[in-house]
Amino acid sequence: MPDVQDLLEPRGIELTATHKSLSRTPAHALVLGVEKGTDGDGRVLLPGADRRKLTAVVEAAKALRVGGGADEVTLLPAPSGLPFTVVALTGVGTLPEDPDERAEALRRAAGAAVRRLAGTESAVLALPAGSEQDAAAVAEGAALGAFAFSHQRAETAGSVKEPLASAVVHAPDVPRAALGRCLDRAAALGRGVRAARTLVDLSPNVIYPETVAEYARQAARGTKVSVTVLAEKELARGGYGGLLGVGQGSVHGPRLVKLEYAPARAGKHYAYVGKGITFDSGGLSLKPPASMMTMKSDMAGAAAVLATVLVAAELRLPVRVTGWLCLAENLPSSTATRPGDVITIRGGRTVEVLNTDAEGRLVLADGLVAACEERPDAVVDIATLTGAQLAALGTRTFGIMGDDAVRGAVADAARAAGEAGWPMPLPDHLRPSLDSKVADLKNIGDKHGGMLVAGLFLREFVGAADGSRVPWAHVDIAGPSFNEGSPYGYTPAEGTGAGVRTLVRLLEDAAAGRG
Repeated sequence: MPDVQDLLEPRGIELTATHKSLSRTPAHALVLGVEKGTDGDGRVLLPGADRRKLTAVVEAAKALRVGGGADEVTLLPAPSGLPFTVVALTGVGTLPEDPDERAEALRRAAGAAVRRLAGTESAVLALPAGSEQDAAAVAEGAALGAFAFSHQRAETAGSVKEPLASAVVHAPDVPRAALGRCLDRAAALGRGVRAARTLVDLSPNVIYPETVAEYARQAARGTKVSVTVLAEKELARGGYGGLLGVGQGSVHGPRLVKLEYAPARAGKHYAYVGKGITFDSGGLSLKPPASMMTMKSDMAGAAAVLATVLVAAELRLPVRVTGWLCLAENLPSSTATRPGDVITIRGGRTVEVLNTDAEGRLVLADGLVAACEERPDAVVDIATLTGAQLAALGTRTFGIMGDDAVRGAVADAARAAGEAGWPMPLPDHLRPSLDSKVADLKNIGDKHGGMLVAGLFLREFVGAADGSRVPWAHVDIAGPSFNEGSPYGYTPAEGTGAGVRTLVRLLEDAAAGRG
């Protein structure tokens, strides 16, 4: 497999900040925000100290009728007298009053500009960052936008520009100590999200259960994260029938990877369980060929969990977090699980497998049982679980199910992090559709409300602590995890790193007593 260090940080953007005037902050490019106007023309948002020197930019924007819409980036020659070659005008839309929505607008505008400036060495981001939250959003947008996947291209191809090498956040009104915190957090989040994207983007002949486990081992070296890997023999001894059943059709055997970050004086313990199907053919319940083309992305949940644990350790969050990567390759063969087979999940419950393409819930069941055995304060699973998620919520909004309190905490964390998540119900009337005539459960139920039925199945495997079920939420990222369209904002094509920022924010909220 490619060098792990290169995968973790292909080329990390250098983030700094400044209080200096723009005339004293040289760079190749200057990035300014443009707010969308009611008449179709945008309004260039200028730093107060440099307004006179940027008059030519305002006039050029008017002449070109720069609109200021989201994802609109216009490049102009820099006016004389300023130490820049190019001015990038990036649309912020209509800046909302709500602080979280405003932050996301700035995050997206910064990301769009940084993507457009790929191949450039340096830029000053002079977006309207008057608060610590605004400055953090600009820095995060830069860190998220500075991404390019080129690991599997020939060196001579030259078709992918290197991401922007360095960005300076211009925030003269934000205290230096606060800026330092913003930059450190943005850099860590950026590294985590970019690593998750890279794992998803790599082809399935390179990324399979064994190599993901090795990646986790190497990525954790030198950190406070411990890694334990269970291979086939250990999985059999531990009764992990879901992982073994899904993975038995492939020459690449399944793995369960446990990552643990356990700082001293941790106030709470959160467990994250990630679906890691490194390629999903559907098994013997074979998918149509066109539906397989993006199935390297079926391990995006595990990639998000791995990245989150590493970010938590880098940020030294005072929360214990265990990550469970449920890794298998779902292929058809003479040894594959058959429709009608009955498998035994860890803990002893049996499942009649009627559709081998409903495999993610089987590996997650094993992971949820194992995670709950440690009696965490909360458990959250994240998975590219159902096509029904796309039908219900589209390609950019993930569904959140589970116990009311944890579901609400995840939704709040998503909103604060700038990710689109929507709370969904788990209607009890759908539960009987999972009853089996020959086993404790079957792995498919009512065809209507498939996202919710899958959540109800997973709920069956959430264990108890002190006589009550461990607080739990399920996040279905089937659509948001993989962008089949054009890049937008800070989001590239293909792997997006969906969920990492939400899971990190959930830990931060727990540490601050908000979760």
